[in-house]
Amino acid sequence: MITMFLYMVAELSAVNSVINLLTGLNGLPALIVEVVVTTIYTSLGGFRVSFVTDNIQGALVLCLIIICTISIGTKSHIDTSLIEPSGLTHATLLGWKLLYILPVAISTNFMFLSPFWMRSFASRTDKDLYIGSAIAGVWIFVILTVTGFTGIIAVWAHGVDKWGPVSEWSSVAFFYLIAELPAWVVGLVLLMVVALSTAIFDSLQSALISTASNDLFRNKLPLTYIRVGVAILTIPVIVVAIKADASVLQIFLISDIVSAAAIPALLLGLVDSLYFLSGLDVIIAGCGGILSVFIFGTIYYGSAKAGGELIAMKTLYVDDWGVFGAYVAAPVGGLLFLFGSCAIRLAGLWVFAKVKGRRFDGLDRPVRKVQAEHEVEGEGEGEGEGEGNNGVSRVYDGSDGGKDVRA
Repeated sequence: MITMFLYMVAELSAVNSVINLLTGLNGLPALIVEVVVTTIYTSLGGFRVSFVTDNIQGALVLCLIIICTISIGTKSHIDTSLIEPSGLTHATLLGWKLLYILPVAISTNFMFLSPFWMRSFASRTDKDLYIGSAIAGVWIFVILTVTGFTGIIAVWAHGVDKWGPVSEWSSVAFFYLIAELPAWVVGLVLLMVVALSTAIFDSLQSALISTASNDLFRNKLPLTYIRVGVAILTIPVIVVAIKADASVLQIFLISDIVSAAAIPALLLGLVDSLYFLSGLDVIIAGCGGILSVFIFGTIYYGSAKAGGELIAMKTLYVDDWGVFGAYVAAPVGGLLFLFGSCAIRLAGLWVFAKVKGRRFDGLDRPVRKVQAEHEVEGEGEGEGEGEGNNGVSRVYDGSDGGKDVRA
């Protein structure tokens, strides 16, 4: 939920920056309207409506890319004398570090997001999921390549002094190029940006409602109350998005460091041979991963304050190994805390069993019941068994087979 909150903040912060850049107006009224509209139709339509907006989102992205590519190609003028001084054609330490940081940050964060899993499980078949993922992967690669190069074009067209990496506008360099285009193009792009943001924001709201309902209240609280709670939560989201001085990339990286600490432990929980891991171990691993980043930052910079700032990703563009080390410390530290917690827990259970004179069962495989499926393979075959097998469940003990027991 923390990750989705940060994503909502980043989304509104980006829209606010774009509106300020393209129109010079305060983006707060537009953000309020966007949040109110998404809250209303998400409450009425639920998660199904986000599938509709996703399709609209894909069409808008395609139109936006086509219009902007044509317009930038005809209106933007690259100053070739700025190419060499910019240093963008040279290898840099930050570039090499990002080859590790970004794959770890993005892959773990997507696994940490509810919309990712909700769409995965909403697929009709595995084949549909594979095909959809493949098509989406190709499109995302093309779109990110095209839009990513706009930052390079902005530097080559306007100079590195204006578009340095720490510039407050560096994350919206694409739209700075758009601002130089004819007014009708700017207006159309602004409309598409707000529509795209709305499509993304409703998915985050739906996922937040689902997560709160299932994880916090175990589906026992009426959805109406949860929707009201999410609607109230959007108020601090708007406030933080307006007041935050962090870049959009920095906001995303803060949520990424959380997922990088938690996801490795969660994935190990899917391994059958590691059945002895518990939910408590995974929670401790996630918290331990964040603590590991703080410890690393404190040791590396020699200051507890700097260690805390490292979690907030305030040193991304500093020429050191702080952020790189943070993305190493988070998963590695999380795994160390995972197995450390497991060892301490099992040791405690062993001591407790010895003291109480009981059998130590800390390494016993968990037993779960799976409803046995009754299949009739031929006419008349199994009819006599049908009545006798009513209420039969299969107890799965982790071995290659199960035992049929009376439920």
